[in-house]
Amino acid sequence: MDIKGSQAVILPEGAFVIGTYDAEGKPDAMIAAWGAQSDYGEITFFLAKHKTTENIKVTKAFTVAFATEETMVISDYFGLVSGNKDDKIFKSGVHVHKAPHVNAPVIEEYPLTLECEVKSYDDETGILVGTIVNELADDSIMTDGNVDPDKFHPILFDPGTGTYRKIGPVVGKAFHVGLQIRNDTAEW
Repeated sequence: MDIKGSQAVILPEGAFVIGTYDAEGKPDAMIAAWGAQSDYGEITFFLAKHKTTENIKVTKAFTVAFATEETMVISDYFGLVSGNKDDKIFKSGVHVHKAPHVNAPVIEEYPLTLECEVKSYDDETGILVGTIVNELADDSIMTDGNVDPDKFHPILFDPGTGTYRKIGPVVGKAFHVGLQIRNDTAEW
């Protein structure tokens, strides 16, 4: 079957909550899906113009929190209304404090947040590249010093159906399961 049109079906798409301060220091948040780790210590987003992009141009900093099953309602809300019209932080009832290393808010309801400095932002294309300067993770989502998705419960955005999905169980070890075809046991 041919599917016509430009419907996105590339999975996974993250469910990222980008936090910023405006010029007066008022916190704001939006949800974004078009983003990914683009290098070690770097994250890239493709954003349309929003209050968030205007804030980023002023402060040169932002935070990225990862939406979870537990934060799905507030995360979705951050994408339903404009920060130019509503005080989304106040209305959602979340708790915010200033990030330790960048001029951006940390929303305390999220167990994992990246602190980012703007490396580049192109107003024409909407491409935002951030340098990750710190990671804040709640102890409750850690196992052996690593973020544990089984404790963290991150969600993904499915652009084909307009739904949020859970990340499932481990199905194989990367750079290992293919060794059976290579017919040896050398690690990558």
